[in-house]
Amino acid sequence: MLKRLMNDHKHIAVLLNVLKNKQMKLSEGESINFTLVRDIVEYMQGYAERYHHPTEDIIYAYYLTHKASDSVDKLSAEHERVGQASSALMATLNLILSDIVVAREKLIIDFADYVALQEQHMQMEERDIFPLFSKKLTEQDWQAIELECQKVFTDDPLFLEREQKEFESLRAYLTTSD
Repeated sequence: MLKRLMNDHKHIAVLLNVLKNKQMKLSEGESINFTLVRDIVEYMQGYAERYHHPTEDIIYAYYLTHKASDSVDKLSAEHERVGQASSALMATLNLILSDIVVAREKLIIDFADYVALQEQHMQMEERDIFPLFSKKLTEQDWQAIELECQKVFTDDPLFLEREQKEFESLRAYLTTSD
């Protein structure tokens, strides 16, 4: 299960690099494909925030209940902050895609803040949280966690091996821009 979370992080990092590239182009005065950017944020909201983060939350809650000396849930608060930043960026993108004028500087700052927050969040998990899981959780723990996680598991709608329609244009962009 930890391997799945790390794999998700690799996929998210690919998308964050695309966003960084788009943000850089925007700050240099170039035009960008806002629909592509919206698709990335939509993926982050639809998959990462609805399935990936809840899976991490289930594992962390189990860890806090069964293995930790304190019970402060720092991870859920982090996920909440990431979700708020995602919603703010999506709102700005929807304004732009509805032909409502938004200050370029605001969009550049929203982009940079969103990407930085996402990257810091993943780094914190990989540096602090995932090693705790790996070190402290036993095979029996993982079996119990997996049963609980079945409630939130879903296939990744973008990085699946099989053909599907959802995020088709984003998938095409990622395969042609490598």
